[in-house]
Amino acid sequence: MPTDSRPHVLHLRVVAGTGGGPEKTILNSPRFIRNEGIEASVAYLCPPRDSIGESLRTRASEADCPLHVLEDRGPLDLSLIFRVVKLCRNLKVDILQTHDYKSNALAWFVRKFYRVRLVTMLHGWTDLSGRMPLYKRIDQLVLPLFESLICVSPDLIEECKRLRIAEDRLHLVHNAIDTTHFRRQYETRTAKEKLQANPDRFLIGSVGRLSKEKGFDRLIQAVAELQQQGFPVDLWIAGDGPERSRLSDTIDRYGCQKSIRLLGQLTDLRLLYQAMDLFVLNSTREGLPNVLLEAMALQTPAIATQVGGISDLITPGKTGLLIAPENDGQLSEAIRIVFNNPAYLQDMATAARQHIEGNFSFDVRMKKIAHIYRTLLHSPPL
Repeated sequence: MPTDSRPHVLHLRVVAGTGGGPEKTILNSPRFIRNEGIEASVAYLCPPRDSIGESLRTRASEADCPLHVLEDRGPLDLSLIFRVVKLCRNLKVDILQTHDYKSNALAWFVRKFYRVRLVTMLHGWTDLSGRMPLYKRIDQLVLPLFESLICVSPDLIEECKRLRIAEDRLHLVHNAIDTTHFRRQYETRTAKEKLQANPDRFLIGSVGRLSKEKGFDRLIQAVAELQQQGFPVDLWIAGDGPERSRLSDTIDRYGCQKSIRLLGQLTDLRLLYQAMDLFVLNSTREGLPNVLLEAMALQTPAIATQVGGISDLITPGKTGLLIAPENDGQLSEAIRIVFNNPAYLQDMATAARQHIEGNFSFDVRMKKIAHIYRTLLHSPPL
């Protein structure tokens, strides 16, 4: 047990760009865990570019999160080990919690020089392009070394079991959001007018990294075909990524440049969610996506694919609609159902907000996390 009555947790994660969904959870965690008598800080390992560090510092300041940015010069930068060790000593860290394959591997070396309890959080291996399958394999080799593994969805628990990790070290804790921050302020029509969207057309929205597993190409195709059938629907997609050029070409091919828009990376998505008549998540792989939590908290009706932990979020016909991944027919039919049933939309949106408040708020999540920390600190090390 730590000598201080308030244990200190250091979150460690690698970020090469603007970050992703996990940042929304990580940067907000210190503020909420304080209510449970635990201190926390965040350390990001970033390439030596000022723009990345400044972006993270701004977001951390807004979340009242103690942040440390450490320059990461690549896989041969062994000095990272000792810089993380030094930071742990200065902060008197009791628990080092990591969030990706590189920080997981790094934590094992840090422990050789600084006595600390090791926790990792699994957000899901969603992007399997390029070298990611190799990185996933490295991650899976390291995971059995951790004392506690927090998984954001049931499928990740099952993957860890297949790695022969003891069940008493596995914990299912869903992602969460600040339900006060994500609270509807505007009627849909008003939000559309603020964004200069056509208030008389049905606006479908989606948010995420523009990568293959997100299924944006299929969503664009579905919306374009609905337009050809006479449905007055538009599509706005927020996010950036490697598929942007290809998706832009697809939009051009359908001649939908005015009605289907790629918005790029947005710093605040709340107004966009409120302008949507429907939010669609069409991924083939997910953990428990923050963007779906946000849409539901803002009472935006949602359709999502039944992957990862999404079934824990959506009860079909009550808090949203579920479709099979890579099923274009189901996607188009679900959009038609929602388009033709406005009263149904409102009932689902109201139930979705209630579900998020009761089960996916930060207060609920942090009580579970604090219990895991305390149990770990009172148990003997591995």
